[in-house]
Amino acid sequence: MTTQTLPAGPEWFGHPRGLFVCFATEMWERFSFYGMKYLLVLFLVQHHLFTDGEALRILGAYAALVYAMPLLGGLVSDRYLGQTNAVKLGGILLVLGHCAMAFEGVPASQTAAGAIVRDEQAISVFYFALALIVVGVGLLKPNISTVVGKLYGDNDPRRDGGFTIFYMGINIGAASAALLCGWLASAYGWAYGFGAAGIGMLIGLVIFTLGQEWLEGHGDPSNPEILKQPASATLGILSVQQAITLFSIVSVFVIWVVLQQPNGVGVMLPLVAGLFLAWFVWLLATQCNSEERGKMSALFFLIVVSTVFWSMFEQSGGSMTLFADRATDLTLFGTQLTAAQFGSANAIFIILLSPLFALLWPALLSHNIEPSSPAKFGFGIIQVGLGFGALLIGLNNPDSAGLVSAWWLVLAYFLHTSAELCLSPIGLSAVTKLSIARYVGVMMGAWFLASAYGSYLASELAIFFSSIDGEDGRLGTAGFNALFTELLYYGVGVGVVVLAVSPRVRRLMKDVR
Repeated sequence: MTTQTLPAGPEWFGHPRGLFVCFATEMWERFSFYGMKYLLVLFLVQHHLFTDGEALRILGAYAALVYAMPLLGGLVSDRYLGQTNAVKLGGILLVLGHCAMAFEGVPASQTAAGAIVRDEQAISVFYFALALIVVGVGLLKPNISTVVGKLYGDNDPRRDGGFTIFYMGINIGAASAALLCGWLASAYGWAYGFGAAGIGMLIGLVIFTLGQEWLEGHGDPSNPEILKQPASATLGILSVQQAITLFSIVSVFVIWVVLQQPNGVGVMLPLVAGLFLAWFVWLLATQCNSEERGKMSALFFLIVVSTVFWSMFEQSGGSMTLFADRATDLTLFGTQLTAAQFGSANAIFIILLSPLFALLWPALLSHNIEPSSPAKFGFGIIQVGLGFGALLIGLNNPDSAGLVSAWWLVLAYFLHTSAELCLSPIGLSAVTKLSIARYVGVMMGAWFLASAYGSYLASELAIFFSSIDGEDGRLGTAGFNALFTELLYYGVGVGVVVLAVSPRVRRLMKDVR
């Protein structure tokens, strides 16, 4: 097979310099995203006095929509906008959304009769801010990753390493955000933590806009002229590009309504998945030859399996943050941290371990012992399950005050991070390698749809076990113990099954590693 490569262009550290534009853009976008992620449940529970179940369901609905929307964002960019235009539009919506989060309103209070009085106007603005972020991420997230894939030739051996570097940029933003925004929220107020996240997104948008030359046209619309054409007779003088912008704004208002009825997300997700599955079956039946059908089937398996991983990994913003806040001695090296700041542990470990994993896979390949992508997924799912085993050990060995040492939480994040590096960057790379070229944006969206399902399931699992501790639905020792035990068995069991079937899936991938 002939190896296709891109024309030689300027490089930095052996990679296309456009990688570092994407690196910096995504770093600041993730700064904004994670700057509010670990504050979200605590903000709802402590500031607006929501119950654990209410807060976790909002988190689950929001996270599910954040990861489901890229399916549509990928479709729009593939057919019309191109990746770079989609990233810019998404970035603008994200800046507006994160800045709106800084409007915290008046803290809720409880009357003598036990009724909760909340600032309903502030809560309405909060939902609208989340809606802006959901649509913004839907346009930006799949497309920035797709641009990274386009910087490399079809069989360029640097691709996995490039995605690992890109992934490290994500986590530099995440680590600094959790530490800074968590501290600002604790020291000065919620508005400062959320506001800093908005400033970070603005910086990312500026970097991407100024760095277009370094992307060398990768991600531009395949047919730019179509964007200038009239959208339709019903939309009058609007061009296709203007119509897409209008529909994006309308989508914000639709998501705003949906978020205020978070149970509806549990109905929407199966419908979206059903539509995607019907389209995927049509694609396999009518648009693929035998080899393409095998590769796309292998990719579909990886996408489905990743749902299991995310349903455990995404406990970090919900049950694990509440565990840190309520059951953990948050002192490390003599410094008292906040529960939100512990969210940085995952990102810090990514920064430390990413270079090692970037070297590990080529080293194993040189000795012909590198695990296949499906096997890496199996190892990752087992490790994330073992992370909850570490938390169980801590729960059963509290200190004299009844608190768990922070080091057990750190160990859990270490295991979750090594699991993530076995799965997430490998999955992103697999999407760009196994997809039919003209559908890579949609399949990248499907990858994030699996994250949507996983995030929703993560919250629903935590809500289910929150009832163990009493009628108030507040997660405590019994609930944490039951939840983490279930996740330990769940992760190890599914991971072993994935390892067992990985050789068959590997054969479907043909020449793709």
